[in-house]
Amino acid sequence: MDWTIEFDKAIEQYLPDLEVLQDEPMSRHTTFRIGGPAKRMAFPSSREQLVLLMSFAKDYGADPLVIGNGSNLLVPDEGLDRLVIDTSANLNRVERGSGNTVLADAGATLARTADLACKSGLTGLEFAHGIPGTVGGGVCMNAGAYGGEMKQVLRSAAVLFPEEGIRTLSCEELNLSYRHSLLTEHPEAVVLYAEFELTPGDPETIRAAMRELMAKRKASQPLEWPSAGSTFKRPEGHFAGTLIDQCGLKGLTVGGAQVSEKHAGFLINRGGATFADMAELIRQVQQRVLEETGVTLEPEVKIVK
Repeated sequence: MDWTIEFDKAIEQYLPDLEVLQDEPMSRHTTFRIGGPAKRMAFPSSREQLVLLMSFAKDYGADPLVIGNGSNLLVPDEGLDRLVIDTSANLNRVERGSGNTVLADAGATLARTADLACKSGLTGLEFAHGIPGTVGGGVCMNAGAYGGEMKQVLRSAAVLFPEEGIRTLSCEELNLSYRHSLLTEHPEAVVLYAEFELTPGDPETIRAAMRELMAKRKASQPLEWPSAGSTFKRPEGHFAGTLIDQCGLKGLTVGGAQVSEKHAGFLINRGGATFADMAELIRQVQQRVLEETGVTLEPEVKIVK
């Protein structure tokens, strides 16, 4: 039986005010601007709604995919026979906590979270200001840039495990390392919110540091084109972008997908790129780099199926 029939009935009965779209193009919700229609896409406005949606998904076999900004996702053109739950639209509150803490919902952008920290005179999140993702994805992947990473500032996160319920895990329990956490080993788990432990600082100094990092990004990264940021993880002892550049791959194009001529670590959508274009470009880059350097590049981008 089509899972959407019972799912739609449950939404109508228990969450009649919840916004749910049918056959919503994922290209509107990923920074690659690639992806076909999701069978259902829901936009919860509270943690309770998110928890209930996950319960419905389990009951009706909806295979949920929880997303934030879609900044690390490559989605097939044929779409997804899944329930996509978008946290970024409504589940995005950021607030000052007690002491030197900041609390942020999973769908809050890292940029807004860093901005509130700055306004509150709290330093530590400057590195996150230009990262295009949300708090939920940032916690899962231990997002980082310019020498900073979530591991340095995360105090705890509330996580929903569908089989266990909600657990509040400390930074140590989350086992954060380079682009990895306990949650990357448990893709069924969903971050609800996170608490950051920061340090008092001067707002003007913090703002200046954020501006400096943003200027570096604009100067070195192809921010004018749709991309998922750095496409590959950093291989041990190397930088992915440097290896790709050394292999003469800047500008390599497959359909509408291209290795950026500005920063070889970024694969960009030059217009009309399909999933197949981007997947093939990733494959070609991996093959050439392996043949010429012996280094295996592992995608940082999550290929959704």
